[in-house]
This record gives sequence, structure tokens and C-alpha cells, in this order.
Amino acid sequence: MRDHKISQRRVCDLVGVDPKTVRRERPPDHADIRKKMHEIAGTRRRFGYRRVGILLEREGFTMNEKKLYRLYREEGLSVRRRRGRKRARGTRAPMPIPNRPNVRWSLDPRHGHSDQWRSHGSMSDTFGASRKFRILAVNDDCTRENLGLIADTSLSGARVARELTAMIRLYGKPDCIVSDNGTEFTSTAILKWAGDTGIAWHYIDPGKPQQNGLIESFNGSLRDECLNEEIFDSLADARQKLALWRYDYNNVRPHSSLGNKTPAEARRALELPDGNAPGVLAQPETDDYHQARLSS
Repeated sequence: MRDHKISQRRVCDLVGVDPKTVRRERPPDHADIRKKMHEIAGTRRRFGYRRVGILLEREGFTMNEKKLYRLYREEGLSVRRRRGRKRARGTRAPMPIPNRPNVRWSLDPRHGHSDQWRSHGSMSDTFGASRKFRILAVNDDCTRENLGLIADTSLSGARVARELTAMIRLYGKPDCIVSDNGTEFTSTAILKWAGDTGIAWHYIDPGKPQQNGLIESFNGSLRDECLNEEIFDSLADARQKLALWRYDYNNVRPHSSLGNKTPAEARRALELPDGNAPGVLAQPETDDYHQARLSS
């Protein structure tokens, strides 16, 4: 056909082939995998093909990376790079109401700034020659107890997974963990850790910190009562001062949302048979997340 001016139908007549078999497009291969990819991408809009592949492996679909990438591209699921301000996209499954300890933990990392930047409201600090460090806060949403304040110059997903594993050995396993969409929380290490432990991980909508209002309220207390009051000489000094403040926060400082009890007292009351701690329960979420800023 390329060398002679002859129609496709004429060629099919000469070679004895039905034109329908020539013109018919081949059906896509691995229809079940493609369907599952679309289901995952529908709820995880910002996941690339590697993370989609991890979730596919959990469903029993195993393939090499080249095949995974080919199917991912053919289905048009490539993640577009976002420009400008982050915007909420879609909805998330409702978070469980924390009516007892270890129902829901909240996580939030913060960057550091030194004393001259305190007016900007950042929730951390620097040490030495203005070297920044980060703080990872982990709270129990029922008792308001701070389970950990991890300070370091960087916090990867693997580091977060190790710290959470250590906290589970101390406090028990949570039913759900709530966080934003930071890279340390959407990393492959965290996805694998959540799958291995069976803990549900809830991501709030991008740009909606009020959906994780309890940890944001804690951040305000930490910033106002510790970070804005202290100057850190080194990372070790920062860790020591954060540990002292954390002890005071959990065991001495009264919380109005707990009936002026401390988080440690609230946990002990709820761990007793038929225990009850006045005002300890977080309010149920609403569409407007009116409970975002709770007093503590």
C-alpha cells in the first residue's frame, strides 16, 4: 500500500483478509490492572506510578516497573505539576471521633526560625550559627496528650516511621493517624509502614489546616509558651528544653478543654474501668470544621 496507489479494501480482497480484522483496534491488555489503577488514582490524585504500584502489590497485582509505567502512561494518569497556591481537591473519608485514647493521633512538622523572625509566627527555632531545625509533634486527640516532640535538622518519612513505631511500643497502637500532605507523610516509607501496621492514615485537604485543628491548637501553645521564650544553643539544648516543656504540658499544665485536668490525668481516668474525664472528647467534625481552634 505504501508503494502503490491502492485502497485498503482492495488489498484485503487480494490477500483474502476481512477488512474488519485489519481496522479493528486491539483491546487494551491487562484490563483488570488498568481498572484498579483508575480506582486508586480516583482517591489518590497526587500519587505517581511508583506509589500506585505499591498499592497494586497489596491487591495482588505484581509487575515490573517498565510494564507498570507503560500502563500508567497509557491510561493518562500522570500527575500534573501544580502551580501557585495549593487548593483542596475532592473529599476525604470522615475521621473517627476520638472517644478514648489511641483512637486518633495527629501529626504535624514545623520548620525553625531564630529570635529575629519570631514575629512571623513560625513554630520552631534555630541553634548555633542560625542553623534551622524541625520539630515533629505527635498528639493523642482524645486526651490532648503530647506523645512526642522530635527535633532534628531533617525528618524523613523513614525517620517518622521509626519514631511512630517507638511510640506504639509505649502507648499502644492507634486506630487512625491524621496529617497534612507533607512529603514526609506521603513518602513510600510511610505508605509501606501504614500498610504493614494496618493503621488508617487520613490526609487533610491541602491548604486546610483547620481540619486538623487540635494539633494546630497545640502548635500555638508550643510556639507561645516555649519557642518564643527560649533561645537554643545547640540541637541537644533544644531537645532538652522541649522535653522539659513536654513534661510540664502533659503533667502540670491545666487544660480548659479537659475540665482543667492535665492530659496525663485524662488518660488515667479513661484507662480505668468505666472511666470518665469531663470534656475530654473532641467535638465531632462538621463540614465547616468549626472546632478547628479549641482552647487548651
